[in-house]
Amino acid sequence: MKNKVAALLAPFVLAAGPSLSADLPRGAAPPPGDYVAPPPAFVWSGFYVGVHGGYAFSSFEDDANTLIGGADGGLIGVTGGYNYMVTPQFLLGVEADFAFTGVSKSNAPFFGVIARGEVDDMFTLRGRAGYSIDRALLYVTGGFAASKNAIGLTTPFTGFYGYQATFQPGWALGAGVEYMITSNLSAKGEYIFTSTGSDSYFDFSPNALTSAVNTSSIKGGLNFHF
Repeated sequence: MKNKVAALLAPFVLAAGPSLSADLPRGAAPPPGDYVAPPPAFVWSGFYVGVHGGYAFSSFEDDANTLIGGADGGLIGVTGGYNYMVTPQFLLGVEADFAFTGVSKSNAPFFGVIARGEVDDMFTLRGRAGYSIDRALLYVTGGFAASKNAIGLTTPFTGFYGYQATFQPGWALGAGVEYMITSNLSAKGEYIFTSTGSDSYFDFSPNALTSAVNTSSIKGGLNFHF
């Protein structure tokens, strides 16, 4: 008898199954405050290294301004630094770079006088402060700068032939934008102004002079982030 009743009720139980299961209580969704966003596909924090290249415009100041004036040329070098995210968008960091340059100019300011100016081996060590907008980072930067500056002077009528290179320290200030292409690779463009302090050339000679050098560099680069 029980088997017959069960057989008669079975079609009704199967038909009601979906509606009954729909009425069963479900797990409550987590409140909005408990939502944890997935980590971003890229992060700015950490160490990075890279390469850069560009073009520089220099001006020889003080006594050398009349002899040489401006000089220009290309540059190529390496970069390294570290970023720390103070907030999810605000960044502080430090960056160092070194570049070989071809900045030079030869000039004949007076009859019988040939002068040449060169700016080589530029180095900077700077702090950075930036603000990230999705994959883009806008930043300002400033700190220490130095370059090997050289002056050559030839005055055949007085029999003077001189060439002297000095390592001149100074300061740097600039700004730029960097963009994350992938989770580890970024591209950047920046402008850096450097000013190296005045130094003496050809001391104890009739052609003794002083010179400082100001340089504007426009650079692009690629950085690999660890």
